[in-house]
Amino acid sequence: MLNRKVTYRLYPNVEQEARLQETLGLHQRLYNAALEERIHVYRETGKGLSFADQCKVLTQWRKTVPALASLNAQSEQVTLKRLHLAFQHFFRRVKNGETPGFPRFKSLRRYPGWGYKTHGDGWNLHPGENGKHGKMYLQGFGLVPIRGKARTPGTPVTCEILHKAGKWFASVTLEVEAIPRECGTEMGAFDWGVADFLTIAAPHGIETVKNPRHLRNQLAELKRLSKEVSRKVVAAQKMSGRKKGFPVSHSLRKAIHALACLHAKIVRSRKDFLHQTSAWLVERFGALATEALNVQSMTKSGKGSRKKGLNREILSSSPSAFLQMTKTKAEEAGSWYEEAPTREIKPTQRCHACWELPEERKTLSDRQHQCPHCGVTCSRDENAALVLLRWLQQRLAGDTGLCSPQGAGQELSDVWSGVRPGVIPAPAMKHETHAIP
Repeated sequence: MLNRKVTYRLYPNVEQEARLQETLGLHQRLYNAALEERIHVYRETGKGLSFADQCKVLTQWRKTVPALASLNAQSEQVTLKRLHLAFQHFFRRVKNGETPGFPRFKSLRRYPGWGYKTHGDGWNLHPGENGKHGKMYLQGFGLVPIRGKARTPGTPVTCEILHKAGKWFASVTLEVEAIPRECGTEMGAFDWGVADFLTIAAPHGIETVKNPRHLRNQLAELKRLSKEVSRKVVAAQKMSGRKKGFPVSHSLRKAIHALACLHAKIVRSRKDFLHQTSAWLVERFGALATEALNVQSMTKSGKGSRKKGLNREILSSSPSAFLQMTKTKAEEAGSWYEEAPTREIKPTQRCHACWELPEERKTLSDRQHQCPHCGVTCSRDENAALVLLRWLQQRLAGDTGLCSPQGAGQELSDVWSGVRPGVIPAPAMKHETHAIP
């Protein structure tokens, strides 16, 4: 059985909206109180509290605090589990020598929501006709109208209530038996980039997918709204004489909401584009190859305004998320997907025609490929895609040498007939379907 998520938009009435806000505040205070309890116990005894210890403390809190007793007990355990996972990640980073990032107290504005562990305990999903829209029962709220539809029907397992940009969502985990997805018959390789989002090399030629630049197109408006929020925050601080805990006016709250809505719009547009593009690739190609990307290393240095702008463009296109989506969809379709080892293949440096490396390494500003050995000239991204296509051809032909030029003389039809390879798809990752606005 596989797990998939579907995100529904909630449409609560005025009374339910107030209750949702109140419940969100209770879970936020529970999280902070549990964090404070862990810190206090460690300072007093030198030992930390486990998740089981805090569940026992929660039982005592529910007996003395009526507000906590009114909430679903399992949802409160999910909140404690989130804190437990935050500490686990903290200790893992300390052990690996990374920046630790100790768990922080969370304000109500930055607290995402709460969750339920079991379907039927605190929540119940009632989808409409053909699984589209419907209502959701939440303990203490009654039936709340929902809007959305699961791409693949399944059995509800868990649920998370999320609050984003003034809107409420329910992210439901479904247990499904299989993911129906069509597999293509062509062979191709693609190179991710910033100028063009994808440069695709196929046996019949080169294609490109334009970079939509969702963030860049809204950058001017983002800067304007950010300046407006900053100006109103400074004015509120001066008026109250406090840097923190100052009263938030209706005007400031409205400006923050507008900025959050624009950020959410950019995220939705980007995610929709990545899903559609990755689905189109898998539907068309039965064998796909690209290079493994280390985005953290690519954006590590940020000196200079040009590099900062480049880092912003790299991160705004979400290459890691796109590769993961493509890999997952390829596994669901049972097609062949591989990522070439960049350090061994060096697709941006190697010539696709003679398979030789240049004596002088190409810099990032060199956008044209001019081979000093065979004289081939083309764009840098086109050359990289052709190198990856040739590498995929060698892999399909059974050549295990990563940089071996063998197999280059064969016709593509000799190594790829469009038949799915005899491989067992790996378990696909969890991902959410789109919420219908």
